[in-house]
Amino acid sequence: MNKFRESIDKQIASNQDRNLFSSGNPPSFHFIEETINAIGRIEELSKNEEQVLIEYTVDKVLQTFYRINQYYYFDAAAREKLKAIYSHLLSSFREKTTPVKTIAQNHYENIMQWLRETNAFAEKIYNNHTMKVEDVPCFAYRAEMQIEILQLKVSQLKEPVLDIGCGKDAPLVTYLREKGIDATGFDRFPSKNENVLMSDWFTFSYGEKQWGTIISHLGFSNHFQHHHLREDGEFVAYAQKYMEILRSLKPGGSFHYAPDLPFVEQYLSADEYQVTTRQAGNSGFRVTVIKRLI
Repeated sequence: MNKFRESIDKQIASNQDRNLFSSGNPPSFHFIEETINAIGRIEELSKNEEQVLIEYTVDKVLQTFYRINQYYYFDAAAREKLKAIYSHLLSSFREKTTPVKTIAQNHYENIMQWLRETNAFAEKIYNNHTMKVEDVPCFAYRAEMQIEILQLKVSQLKEPVLDIGCGKDAPLVTYLREKGIDATGFDRFPSKNENVLMSDWFTFSYGEKQWGTIISHLGFSNHFQHHHLREDGEFVAYAQKYMEILRSLKPGGSFHYAPDLPFVEQYLSADEYQVTTRQAGNSGFRVTVIKRLI
């Protein structure tokens, strides 16, 4: 199994910066030698092992897409469709009736169609002759920097604390816990930190009146703005999730985030929420604190 995982890793690494929607020549995508060698050993795999490898591949592929562009989003249905694509790929390998070159071509056309269906904006921004794509950076900033930008008063944070999109290394969660604060985070990348769950802000269960403080630095609100400005954006889904997050605050609890969301903040009930916004230093954006009153 390890050899198969290694070949999967190498195949993904060989493709990770290539543009699916490039119309240039030669073709951007192909199977590397390690993959072709693995195809020759496909009969060694049991059906259970095959399913394990499909899950492994899907996880790796999704993480690669997220690294290329942080604004990609793949829900449970998208994941199932991707699993079906890789299941079909392994079936083609087992049948051995189609040339490997043709299998590769069909596979990457399936991946391209899947990306088109799940994140339609991708084709609009990458549909050109460029063979490689530039990453959209997404960093986990130092805890001290996040505290400074969000102007958090650590000693006054109401517990428990939830960091939304904390990053796989979760620097702020780690910092707060070292200060004796009950802090948890979640991120869509797997983390070795026991206080970080693998989830995303659409699937995470926030609960009702559960959190004393919720924090999101250049995370949820950044993506909300992105979808608000896109013609095909999921702005309604983000607005619904935003209100769900606010309802998960305890009375007296607060949601700290940057950048601000004036297009939705202005409609919050003044009887239920106190809205405070301020400039985040010289950053060019503003920080918001929403305090739940009742």
